[in-house]
Amino acid sequence: MSSPTGGLRRRIAILLRRPEVTTDALQIVKSVVAATLAWWLAVEVLESQMPFLAPWVALLTVYPTVYQSLRRGAQTTVASWAGVGVSFVIGHFLGVGLWTFALAIVVGTAASRIPWIRDEGVAIATTSVFVLGDGFTQQQPMLLDRIIEVAVGAAVGLLINLLLIPPLRDRQASRYVDHINLRMGRVLIDMADAFRDSWDTDDAESWAEEIQSMTDDLSTAWESVRSAHESRRANPRLRMLRSRTARTSTERADYGEILARVDEGVSHLRHLVRTLRDAAHSEGEWDTRFREAWAGIVRDAGHAIADPDSEVEPIDERLEGLSTELSQDRSLPQRTWPLYGSLITSMRHIARVVDDVASAREARESGPTGT
Repeated sequence: MSSPTGGLRRRIAILLRRPEVTTDALQIVKSVVAATLAWWLAVEVLESQMPFLAPWVALLTVYPTVYQSLRRGAQTTVASWAGVGVSFVIGHFLGVGLWTFALAIVVGTAASRIPWIRDEGVAIATTSVFVLGDGFTQQQPMLLDRIIEVAVGAAVGLLINLLLIPPLRDRQASRYVDHINLRMGRVLIDMADAFRDSWDTDDAESWAEEIQSMTDDLSTAWESVRSAHESRRANPRLRMLRSRTARTSTERADYGEILARVDEGVSHLRHLVRTLRDAAHSEGEWDTRFREAWAGIVRDAGHAIADPDSEVEPIDERLEGLSTELSQDRSLPQRTWPLYGSLITSMRHIARVVDDVASAREARESGPTGT
């Protein structure tokens, strides 16, 4: 029997291995290193009288991806320079007082609405506050020094993001895709087990709730996929991984396409559950051959989606064989065909998703990956 301490350690180890936790921890480390290095340069090298500008800009420049650091870092630098300029112009010509302090904030917040620096435009106002509020009279002759300190902070933030394991979010995106696939597979397996024996609307309602939960998770998954796509832009680590694996960009997995297929599979699964839920209120018994054959196909499809390495017979061919067999049976009531046909068609769509999921997994595992 394991001790409570051992169980806690295992849970912590599992938590630390999660890609998003690793990425967040690395982001904290990079922010600390960038701000500390920028502060050291401002104090020891530049001998700045306002050493907080450089580390402040460095913090604003360290973003989760290199591309964001380049784009947002440039905006932060321009906005901070503008803030320095606004504060020096107002302080020099109008002096430092209550109303000039307010004027600097008004000008800074108004200028922050400029489209190409809107994301970081508030730095105009905040930099003005820093400069005017920290002994402007003594700092007035040092406009060039303030501009240099801002540039140093931005350069340090970008450099740290380039050197300290710039993140590739492929593992995180892959984890979300695999998690949703696993949940889809489990719903299909539960559905097959219930349908083979007996089931009611309560089963259908629970499946519908699980599918809605998967739909909610898809929005988070899409965010992760977009982040994975962005993390590849201007990322030197990607080039090293490609050269190491000798693969071209056309051979790597496209997580947008993969998740689109998963999204489509969830939609077909929702339609399938809705059909079964409506069928629960109809009169008449299910055909035994259809029930057993269809349940077996659904169960195998669930295993194939949850675990693409599992070996199952081709699902699409089995559905086609079931449809052919039933169409030759003249004893089936005509009213059953719309229902049976809908269930077979939904599973054929899902079967194609099964094949795409398996192919996508091979592409993901054979391509370059990273945190």
